[in-house]
Amino acid sequence: MKTFLLIFVLTASLYGEPIDSKWITEFEKSNFLNTADYENSIKYFEQFADQFDEIEMREFGVSPQGRKLFYLIIDKEGDFDPKNRTKPVVFIENGIHSGEIEGKDACKLLLREIFIEEKNKHLLDNVTLIIVPVLNVDGHERKSKYSRINQNGPEEMGWRTTAQNYNLNRDFTKADAPEMKALLKLFSTWKPEIFIDSHTTNGLDYQYVMTYGIEKYQNTRKVIADWVKNDFIKLFESEMAERGFLTAPYFSYLSKDYYSTNPLEGVTEWVSTPRFSHGYAAYQNRIGLLLETHMLKPYKDRVFATKAAYEIVLKLVNANPNKFTDLIKQADQEAVNDYFINKKYIPLTFASTDNYEDFLFKGYELKIYNSDITGTELTTYSDEKFELPIKYFNEKKVTDSISVPAGYIIPKEWTHIVDILKLHGIMIEEIENAKKYVVERYRFTEVELSKNSFEGRQTAKTKYESSMDTAKSKVGDYFISTNQRLVPLIVFLLEPKSPDSFLSWGFFNQIFERKEYFEFYSMEPIAKNMFETNEELRNEFLMKLENEEEFRKSAYARLNFFYERSPYFDEKYKIYPILRIINEL
Repeated sequence: MKTFLLIFVLTASLYGEPIDSKWITEFEKSNFLNTADYENSIKYFEQFADQFDEIEMREFGVSPQGRKLFYLIIDKEGDFDPKNRTKPVVFIENGIHSGEIEGKDACKLLLREIFIEEKNKHLLDNVTLIIVPVLNVDGHERKSKYSRINQNGPEEMGWRTTAQNYNLNRDFTKADAPEMKALLKLFSTWKPEIFIDSHTTNGLDYQYVMTYGIEKYQNTRKVIADWVKNDFIKLFESEMAERGFLTAPYFSYLSKDYYSTNPLEGVTEWVSTPRFSHGYAAYQNRIGLLLETHMLKPYKDRVFATKAAYEIVLKLVNANPNKFTDLIKQADQEAVNDYFINKKYIPLTFASTDNYEDFLFKGYELKIYNSDITGTELTTYSDEKFELPIKYFNEKKVTDSISVPAGYIIPKEWTHIVDILKLHGIMIEEIENAKKYVVERYRFTEVELSKNSFEGRQTAKTKYESSMDTAKSKVGDYFISTNQRLVPLIVFLLEPKSPDSFLSWGFFNQIFERKEYFEFYSMEPIAKNMFETNEELRNEFLMKLENEEEFRKSAYARLNFFYERSPYFDEKYKIYPILRIINEL
């Protein structure tokens, strides 16, 4: 009876105006407790495209289980060609973790309010809006009441990972999942000024309905970082508060104990790598906004908080569109100026400094109890609120960086790497005429492969030596100049010590495998001849015999010493196949 009454009220006079029942969402029909399945959600969005010339709905991919991926283009002038765009683009992507689905329902309400109720229509006067209703569509349909043990609704929620068990918000760089390949192509087609990714937290409890992440450290362009720190943060938090949603940065406790629930040691933020959505936007010289509604807050509050965040961003961009197009143009040029022209090093890893500022933390008092199940004391949260000034470590230092070459050469046998680079929008030239270059080569001296797979890959940690050489490219090889706006992303993907490089993700693990060996009877006379005719080699061998007991006792190691220095040894073993170009000869 209550549900029927709610539908009647909404249908008769939503916000004081009559409205057709087809525009009432499952979210509202369920008294804000549930969300519609994928098929009905897409039908809901299709209604907008069918009824309004300002909206077009397009397919941009297919999931492993055969579901179509859709996105909406909303443009007041009905200009749906990305090549013609003159306005800034705000790109909203929902359901990358489909149990965290507030963004989908928020977008339904946002579009209905603008186009059906004709409220806030000005938000789209000077903005092109892209909406992906759900990215992880197969995970969305793996819905259950038991998908996320820590989360307060909706009643049935989707699954975190895809049908192939990929976490799409770890896949932005390596692009293993077909859903991610489709999204990257869409991203590089539209090149949005602002990219928004909607989530729900795990972990800590506190009073904030929403936390947010937006890159403002050395991993993004300075012009963007300055805007975030000087213009965005205070405005966003104050406007969210005015709308009734307590908001704070997406922080973690400084304590190294994973199970710690004590904020007294302070909080910090992390610097995102491009495997994550907002970090990826930073390496594209874009503004990336990560929204994290709090898992224990009611689903209704989380949906409306997400909608409010979307509206605030649209209001901000719409009020001064030229500022945002200019900001991104400056960021693109800054990337080229800093890293190609002025040869600054690109930072790869970061750590917090000892500097901090005071942060008024709004949390809940802790409760400690004895658990018979665990045999330990456990900590949970009470309903008693508190406010406490704590240390907020929000300054970062670069702990490792890399110089930027003039470009890279990728041999044609590694075309699958090139295919992924093209999805990112990186400009690549196929070599038609062989050329000679001064190059830098990497030879790996230490390799540690992960014992367990991570996101379907055996990751690699390495150390290497570099050497200068000359090399001649082959026809059909690929040349990537660093004289382009995506130079930060290029370097992050191709430099082995980058935490998100193709090599770190395990794309090159086969180069660490030795494929040819020797028989003792074949190698011993060759080793003897090398020992007798090469004084420098003989002295090195004798030194190892004297100083290394394991080497001295191993017949194989003694012969292998000469084999690795002979012309029979594999010259490509542990050699990085991608060359750093210093200059052309």
